[in-house]
Amino acid sequence: MLIKPMNTNNSLTKDEWSVFANQEFFLKKAVISEKLKRTLEQLHIALQPVLTAHPLLAPDSFDPESVQFVKGEHLENCPYQYLDFPRFYTRQEKLAFRSLFWWGHHLVFALIVEGPLVKRYRVNLFNRFSDVADHQLSLCINSSLWEWKAGPGFTLDITHNHRSEIAAALDRRTFFKIGRFIPIQDLEADTDHIIEAGVTTFQAILPIITP
Repeated sequence: MLIKPMNTNNSLTKDEWSVFANQEFFLKKAVISEKLKRTLEQLHIALQPVLTAHPLLAPDSFDPESVQFVKGEHLENCPYQYLDFPRFYTRQEKLAFRSLFWWGHHLVFALIVEGPLVKRYRVNLFNRFSDVADHQLSLCINSSLWEWKAGPGFTLDITHNHRSEIAAALDRRTFFKIGRFIPIQDLEADTDHIIEAGVTTFQAILPIITP
């Protein structure tokens, strides 16, 4: 006896079958992914001398050579690739600089910090505010370190005009993230431009995480 399958609404539409059949898209995706990987590798090389020249205010077991490259498919259903360097992660403490390509969204360079040193980083930020403000940086104001959207409700531009708002947003926080978000339309340049943007952003946040 033939059992009729349940209607699970899994049938693909004509447009969805067209995407499924588009071999050229997947081949291009593979080429793009490899180019993004090489860009992140070159950025890692470019960041190393900057880190060597500026020892960080970091947890005791911080390893300045620790690095991680990650590639995934499901950041809010979109592919992503990132470099974490420098990087230090435990459940209670975090200190990392992430360079993230988020397909369909943007490129972001972000400082991620959590733990006892956050108080020192916050003091540094405001004692050296003139060195940090107006460098295209934004404070991520979401309640999660792993939210990567930008704009109203998600980020607050770090400018001299927003100093009091930033102080209020950081009050009593045990973690925070500061990022530079670059729209996709601004990425239509050669790799050197992207690497330069990553290094410049890291240099811009150094006053926060150096003694």
